Amino acid sequence: MIAQRIKWLGSIFFVMAFLSCSQQDKMFTEVAPSSSGIHFTNTLEKHTAFGILYYLYYYNGGGVAVGDINNDGLSDIYFTASNKSGNKLYINKGNFQFEDITEKAGVAGNADWCTGATMADINGDGLLDIYVCAVQGEHGLQGRNELYINNGPSPSPSGKGLGEVTFTESAEKYGLALSAWSTQAVFFDYDHDGDLDCFVLNQSHHPNENITDTAKRRKPDVNAASHLYRNDISTTGKFTDVSAESGIYQSSLGYGLGVSVADLNNDGWEDIYVGNDFHENDYYYINNGPSPSPPGEGRGGVTFTESGAKHFGHYSRFSMGNDIADYNNDGQPDIVTVDMLPPAEKTVKTYGSDENFDIYTFKILHNGFQNQVSRNCLQTNNGSGSSFSDMALMAGVSATDWSWCPLFADFDNDGNKDLFISSGIVKRPVDLDYIRFVSDLAAKTNRNGSDEYDEMTLKKMPDGASHPFLYKGSGQADFKDVSNEWGTGSMNGYYNGAAYADLNNDGNLDLVINCINAPAVILKNNAPKKNSLTLSFKGDGMNKNGIGAKAYLFAGGKMQYQQLMLTRGFQSSSEPRLHFGLDSLSIADSLLIVWPNQKCQSLKNIPAGKPLTVSQKDATIDFQYNLFFAAPKPAFEDISQQVNLNWKHTENQFIDFNVQYLIPHMESARGPKLAVADVNKDGLDDFFACGAKG
Repeated sequence: MIAQRIKWLGSIFFVMAFLSCSQQDKMFTEVAPSSSGIHFTNTLEKHTAFGILYYLYYYNGGGVAVGDINNDGLSDIYFTASNKSGNKLYINKGNFQFEDITEKAGVAGNADWCTGATMADINGDGLLDIYVCAVQGEHGLQGRNELYINNGPSPSPSGKGLGEVTFTESAEKYGLALSAWSTQAVFFDYDHDGDLDCFVLNQSHHPNENITDTAKRRKPDVNAASHLYRNDISTTGKFTDVSAESGIYQSSLGYGLGVSVADLNNDGWEDIYVGNDFHENDYYYINNGPSPSPPGEGRGGVTFTESGAKHFGHYSRFSMGNDIADYNNDGQPDIVTVDMLPPAEKTVKTYGSDENFDIYTFKILHNGFQNQVSRNCLQTNNGSGSSFSDMALMAGVSATDWSWCPLFADFDNDGNKDLFISSGIVKRPVDLDYIRFVSDLAAKTNRNGSDEYDEMTLKKMPDGASHPFLYKGSGQADFKDVSNEWGTGSMNGYYNGAAYADLNNDGNLDLVINCINAPAVILKNNAPKKNSLTLSFKGDGMNKNGIGAKAYLFAGGKMQYQQLMLTRGFQSSSEPRLHFGLDSLSIADSLLIVWPNQKCQSLKNIPAGKPLTVSQKDATIDFQYNLFFAAPKPAFEDISQQVNLNWKHTENQFIDFNVQYLIPHMESARGPKLAVADVNKDGLDDFFACGAKG
């Protein structure tokens, strides 16, 4: 008997050791809160007549902002929470150990429901400040957006090292105390005057079932309106709202959940991409640069033109977060937007959209909307923003369940950008069985605003837990799902805002994730040692971190391109430095830096593994975009008019789904057939085009 017990115990220890080793073998391992000191949990606030049944975005969760707030060389972390005074700031002590300094720093916040967080040095003093977005006015929620100005570390009592860091809430002082339905903010120098301006993305609470005409994009809504603020601190001491004159939509049509900024058309001016939920299309604001002004009066104001219809064939239907990066190393910034398409067939079959085909067709033909697809989109830039092609299906990244935060970054340092996507929702309100239950309940009862049936209703709504997805990039439109191999496939929960940073300065990018009703996740990157380059910027004027600067790295016969923007993904911002993987290369051939003022500089033979800081004062050459990015020549030329081809196919409006409910595709609208042959034997191909009925 004793021998059997010893054998049994030995087996148990072997299994435990095997599982432990298996976990350590993963590229990412979770740092336990007991070790990291990070015990933050975004626990959703609960009170009468409040929740997913009343507030559409109740399960959207909070964000993460990462940056070095005390300039000690280590990135610190700020979390936002969907409850009053629940935000937390953790100072990085090194070796993945953090200290909660929220109360001492004075950054807990006063808003009942916080959303996005952004770190940026808005006053140009060399210290990262924190801007927090909030939702107010709905369901009794109180508060406004808050701006925490960094006072810098106080003198250390011992005279050694850095003292405590404190902040002063100054949103009113700086003109950024917006009280609305805010999602996230992004700071960038849109007018290239040397300071950081601010774009605040807001969300609509207009009933999404009411589909209106796109003409209402021009009708302002005080709570749902997004705002563009020009930085006038040097003259007036605050920001100025220039939304209306700049061409930014401020209506109730925009359900803004994601925002990214980049020079998408390679003209030297930063553009804005906004991801909208529901029937409203995403917005692509092209920065027109300064308008002409009378001689002697300086340059005119900078405006934006929403131009999505001219450059995109379709968008994600329920656009959540988004990110912009050059994933295929061609020097062109690409866009990823995430939706909520489940990868599991069983879940897909019980998943319902919120409109039928008749309504969808009507809004496209009569209301001015564009086509949408209920899945992730990987919008590949076809050349200086001339057009974008969605490659998500071909790339294998179209279905990641109820997704929130996409992030492009080179996590394995092989020189190609990988893709992280956070996912999961506490309850699935689009489940078809649940929808039928709610419809039957509404027909049988008269609620009259009562919450009597709320608990019963919530129990009928299925769980939507998921895991964070990790895809290994190849430098082409081909991503491999490595969630299991890299360590996130076994994580099951509700993951929202996320950011990346090299938390221990070992040359590998780590991940920080904000979760719902569970501790925040710190994922340490244990990737096998490969070479990398960490790049920081020292800007002139008030843009001390060089936000908007571009870096073109040439090594190993290929180019990598990045632009420094902090706000990325969903309600989050990453650290203010760039990270390039170099694989086995110990030296990069050259590095071209282009600053927001269009001055450039180049460096040669850059060693890997050593942090590099470039200074704007060393950039003296004017960068010529028209020489570096030649206008793409079209592969085909339309000569229809030249050969007098005036035939046009005309299709009647017939919806197959109304007759054949289970048909997967509409067969009646497949379009005309074509046949090509030399009919008259003159050596030239002729063609015959079939027509519709009649």
